[in-house]
Amino acid sequence: MDLIKLAEQTYVEKKDLPSFKAGDTVTVYYKIIEGTKERIQQYQGVVLQRRGVGASQTFTVRKISNGVGVERIFPLMSPKIEKIVVDKIGVVRRARIFYLRGIFGKKARIEEKKA
Repeated sequence: MDLIKLAEQTYVEKKDLPSFKAGDTVTVYYKIIEGTKERIQQYQGVVLQRRGVGASQTFTVRKISNGVGVERIFPLMSPKIEKIVVDKIGVVRRARIFYLRGIFGKKARIEEKKA
């Protein structure tokens, strides 16, 4: 067995995270430490991609803030992630939806999967 995989299994804590993919709208509850104070900040947006395997897996979330697109990359197994909530399940046909960067307004809407 790989030494890296062995170290991941022993030292990285397993989290109960929901299954989500590119196109889904998620809210990430992220711990922010400012000096001695600690608070939880919500970051809601559309998942552009998931990449990596195991403890090094990351996902990119894009949101529009004051008319400007803002993207943030989160490590999936980060201890600073409190929880992830899937708000909407989007219907997309790609694993990486970077085409959202070039469109705006009503064109940038993603169809929601009906449950």
